[in-house]
Amino acid sequence: MKFRPCIDIHNGKVKQIVGGSLKDAGDQAKENFVSEQDAAFYARMYRDAGLRGGHVVLLNGADSPYYEATKQQAFLALGAYPGGLQLGGGVNPENAAEYLDAGASHVIVTSFVFKDGQISWENLERMEKSAGREKLVLDLSCRKKDDHYYIVTDRWQKFTQVPVTLDLMEELGSHCDEFLIHAVDVEGKAKGIEKELAALLGQYKARPVTYAGGVGSLEDVETLRRAAGGKLDVTVGSALDIFGGPIPFEKMVNLL
Repeated sequence: MKFRPCIDIHNGKVKQIVGGSLKDAGDQAKENFVSEQDAAFYARMYRDAGLRGGHVVLLNGADSPYYEATKQQAFLALGAYPGGLQLGGGVNPENAAEYLDAGASHVIVTSFVFKDGQISWENLERMEKSAGREKLVLDLSCRKKDDHYYIVTDRWQKFTQVPVTLDLMEELGSHCDEFLIHAVDVEGKAKGIEKELAALLGQYKARPVTYAGGVGSLEDVETLRRAAGGKLDVTVGSALDIFGGPIPFEKMVNLL
């Protein structure tokens, strides 16, 4: 189990938001924290702490008036810690190389691969060819509906018809290097993890899997470890003191 840090960027600012509140209309989101520092500040902090494999996420769509400012912040982060961070948010075969050349170790993809509610194997093949399997992270972020966790796209706003299952991960695992999975219903709330989802993900062993969502205390980290048998890496955002939360960043670094 490793700690994977994050830099979420919305409207040109480093923020922590409640994931389920994100709306493209009006570029709205319920904010937990808005930083006065730029993304490079956090990238350098993670670099100096020796943390690798964290993710930078662009939370504005390409048609947003804030998109270029958000993208610029992402480039600042990648430039400050080349090779140390992954990047997601609107990644496709046309722009993947730009982010990799800017210093991303991997690109993270959801919406381009899960189109119109289903898996587009053609798009996955294009994405794999563009970025390379060894530099591709598939984001299976999901929300619960009818007792199943369904993958959601377009900045977590649209349900697909694809449930997260071990069979799906086994099938997709041959096309990527890692998985990133936000439990969107608890993302940004810091009120506990999705234990059922964690237990499911902990059964998959072929590729690294990072879980994000709901961690509000060090006890929640331990709950995640137990639920997943120590098989998952973990992202902690809103609960860290560097984002206004109660968990000391240094303690989190030294815990795992």
